[in-house]
Amino acid sequence: MPDITSSWSLLAVVAGLAYLLGAVPFGIVMARLFGLGDLRKIGSGNIGATNVLRTGNKLAAFLTVVLDAGKGGIAVLIARYTVGEDAAQIAGLCAFLGHLFPVYLGFKGGKGVATFLGTLLALAWPVGLLACAAWLICAVISRYSSLSALVSAAVSPIFMVYTGNGSMLVLGLVLTFLIYVRHWENIQRLKAGTETKIGKK
Repeated sequence: MPDITSSWSLLAVVAGLAYLLGAVPFGIVMARLFGLGDLRKIGSGNIGATNVLRTGNKLAAFLTVVLDAGKGGIAVLIARYTVGEDAAQIAGLCAFLGHLFPVYLGFKGGKGVATFLGTLLALAWPVGLLACAAWLICAVISRYSSLSALVSAAVSPIFMVYTGNGSMLVLGLVLTFLIYVRHWENIQRLKAGTETKIGKK
């Protein structure tokens, strides 16, 4: 008979480590490495890649996307291959929460789009690719990063069902809800027509 206490302890360790990894603010790290200043005092003040792009440094923005996506993906993959699928989903959620509410920055983090997409790619790559494609298509058409994130998050649960990955539907709905919560101000600006487009300062 499996040791339930030990299993829960292991999942708690996975959750904690995934959160700490997700909480690493790579946008701020890249801004400092490239001498761009304090990202929290630039543009929107957000720590994500879109705000890094507002500095004009495309390489720093690209690296921020890769690293922010990677921390979600790596957390999922390590948890999956060391513990199991349930742990992988928990790791994905906790890495995402780490990005949104990082302990290193007083729990004031980013909006989680890259980490969201990286997590989906690691959990079920067809879902992740479709979500990335939805983001890209919307971004090309609208030039709004926030709208692209909202569209991608909204359709990702549909992709989960369509590709036969319904086991991650609850997680997908939770992540989508959090994306919308973190983009609430963007939603208001989109409605008012005052949202900043990609590449604009």
